[in-house]
Amino acid sequence: MSNIVAGQEENARLAKEPIGRLLLQFSIPCVLSMLVSALYNIVDQIFIGRSVGYLGNAATNVVYPFTVVALALALLAGDGSAALLSLSLGRSDYDICHKCIGNGIVLSAGIGILLMAVGLCFTDSILTLFGVTEASYSYAREYIDVILLGIPFYVFTSGMNAAIRADGAPGYSMFATVLGAVINLILDPVAIFLLDMGIRGAAIATVIGQAASCFVTLLYFRRPKSFRFQKSSFCFSGRLVRQIAQLGISSFITQIAIVIIISVSNNTIVNYGPQSIYGADIPLSVIGIVMKVFGIVIAFAVGIAVGGQPIAGYNYGAKKYHRAFLTYRWVVVSDVLVGAVAMLLFECCPQVIIRIFGSENDLYHEFANLCFRIFLGGILLCCVQKASSIFLQSIGKPVKATLLSLSRDVFFLVPGVVLLSRFFGVTGMLWAAPIADVLSFFLTLVLLALEYRSVRNQMEEHVRPRKEPQQN
Repeated sequence: MSNIVAGQEENARLAKEPIGRLLLQFSIPCVLSMLVSALYNIVDQIFIGRSVGYLGNAATNVVYPFTVVALALALLAGDGSAALLSLSLGRSDYDICHKCIGNGIVLSAGIGILLMAVGLCFTDSILTLFGVTEASYSYAREYIDVILLGIPFYVFTSGMNAAIRADGAPGYSMFATVLGAVINLILDPVAIFLLDMGIRGAAIATVIGQAASCFVTLLYFRRPKSFRFQKSSFCFSGRLVRQIAQLGISSFITQIAIVIIISVSNNTIVNYGPQSIYGADIPLSVIGIVMKVFGIVIAFAVGIAVGGQPIAGYNYGAKKYHRAFLTYRWVVVSDVLVGAVAMLLFECCPQVIIRIFGSENDLYHEFANLCFRIFLGGILLCCVQKASSIFLQSIGKPVKATLLSLSRDVFFLVPGVVLLSRFFGVTGMLWAAPIADVLSFFLTLVLLALEYRSVRNQMEEHVRPRKEPQQN
């Protein structure tokens, strides 16, 4: 019990220590964890591109959306549990802590097993949904048959690492994620080149790394810092599950939006690509690479924001609103720097990135240049929008967080891809992304201004002296 009290006292420092120092301590492990997660698929793509070629990369792009669906559901349970834990610790409501994490663990395990079963039963339907071509089908099937076996490990690790961070152990969360990535990085070239297993070898290396990360993540929950599990921890509570889902819905939508984007883009390319000089397989391969590079930048931006989540959530729960918004300010400034560096890199030297994935023909490189310079042209604004959505989620504002999560990808980007491709083909659809970034950025300003005004009014009400009743 003394260890639990010590853990709770350690979390109390979130309301006392300087925000900049706290954000640095929490964000660095989060950024590394999310960066490593993003690198799982991109490392496969690099090695596959150099061994199989662009058809192999096109195949992984077709499978990638299903793994993002798994991540979305993992974060629904994991980020929701973590946000509720932070808010409960800030309110000193310790009875909720062990129950919300216990429910999150059961949800994550059930989701992973269910997704694996669905994938194994409807493999061909999934590949068709996400735009597989005849040329890339055999590679995609070979890859997904193995990847599906690792989905339960992937879901549990991705979801419950957020709870570990919220419990005040971002370093352990980072270790669990990095371990799997390092194993994957070592085994990829061995399986692909040395054992000559090709794209199947890349998938096997990924699953082994995911299993290792899952095992280490599970070990943490033997002795968490700020609570202890009881039998009631793992009993489903409808009220708690609803709260978890409300707080995690923003993360879920952010990831599902990526699936929608990839699915719509892939099918658009299949329809309109043959009418262009690039065909269908070149744009399909390039879009996959661009989306995964985009994922690396977002890993930095979101990692910083997720690092600030326990700080903002704890202080908001403790009614220290000024510290919650000061955390948001630090997060946004950091993400603007990340976005600015990425934008300069994509605009000035995209070929440096493209050649990492292998050298192809001139048409391939021409379309890749267009993708990086146009499709990722508004990356700076996108970083701010993603961070703002996470902040709103962390302070318990699921409606605003959900609206912001939906805005960029679902309300603006997907319709833009459909409309612009109809009039201007596969190159025209690339302009949908920067347009969506600008529109969603303005919505971000509006929602954050409204939330700040609401909180400021609460603070003024709190400090305003009450009038004494007049004596007759």
